[in-house]
Amino acid sequence: MEVIRPSAEVIGAEAQDFLEQLRTECGDRGCTSARLAQVRAEIAATGTYQHTEQELTRGCKIAWRNTPRCLGKFYWNALAVRDMRHLSTTGEVFDALVEQLKQAANGGRIRLLMTVFAAQQDGRPPIRIWNSQLVQYAGYRQPDGTVTGDPATADLTRAVEALGWSGRGTPFDVLPIVLQRGDEPPRVYSLPRDAVLEVPITHPELPWLADLGMRWYAFPSISNQRLEIGGLSYPLAPFSAWYTAAEIGARDLSDVSRYNLLPIVAEGMGLNTRTDRTLWKDRAMLELTVAVLHSFDTDGVSLIDHHFASRQFVKHEVREKSTGRPTPANWELIVSPIGGSATPVWERRYEPTILRPNFFDQPAPWAAQS
Repeated sequence: MEVIRPSAEVIGAEAQDFLEQLRTECGDRGCTSARLAQVRAEIAATGTYQHTEQELTRGCKIAWRNTPRCLGKFYWNALAVRDMRHLSTTGEVFDALVEQLKQAANGGRIRLLMTVFAAQQDGRPPIRIWNSQLVQYAGYRQPDGTVTGDPATADLTRAVEALGWSGRGTPFDVLPIVLQRGDEPPRVYSLPRDAVLEVPITHPELPWLADLGMRWYAFPSISNQRLEIGGLSYPLAPFSAWYTAAEIGARDLSDVSRYNLLPIVAEGMGLNTRTDRTLWKDRAMLELTVAVLHSFDTDGVSLIDHHFASRQFVKHEVREKSTGRPTPANWELIVSPIGGSATPVWERRYEPTILRPNFFDQPAPWAAQS
């Protein structure tokens, strides 16, 4: 995997912009003249520089605030950051990822948590992760073209199986973590059971729904995006947060390209699925989302509904405006897939402006292996 790093001139310019941003937001604590001179000297000598722990933490928070993809940015300043830049082996990185999952789970009271590993540098290939999330369910492609499990991970599952991993073949098998440094052979690590918090899906008024055996992991931990702060790139900086109920009930379990459970739920509800005019899809989707809310509440796991999340986002927007900052957002990604027009973000419009620090897509390492 080829690593392309910006020139020293680009890094220097972006480092100055970032440090001046910290001075604007944080006063002298964020950037002093002495610190800026130190960074310039370090870049002149080595072509790059190192963030202080304070700079890294603040940069991570701002990156979350700047991402146009997230509805939950009201809490951006509460993000906790673990500095793991010193780890150098895939085994050490895996242990740190397991610890992230345990700390983020927090007995069900989900913590906003990010772990940052080494920045990419010349002569030191970074450790990359194959998984787009730390916890994902496998997708087993069948001879007839159907998928048992999550179709979104079918290609990744096949690539991991080619490395020798074999799952049980159920719809909710947790995939292992695959880590790889540069062009070295990838390493496969199975997550311990106590690192994966899952919630069985039941319904408060439809007891038969429990028989479907649905479950979902308690929180997302996005792990495939590149974190960019002040000209430096961190290829592995997984971020754990809490779910909105609609993400699971109205997307992950409902989408035709995912678990596609609406027909099964509708059949259990006795709905007429012969025509869309009965709105069977809408009714089944609603009850799936009700089931997700009920299940997380029953298990004492943090989860927010889309109405609350939308109100908090608007509060965030108002607060940011008072500081003179814009609120980058991708409208299609922050409007709820269920009841969207009943939320306050429906009639608002946003520009998905790319500000820095931020998160950026990067090619999946496993794609080159398959």
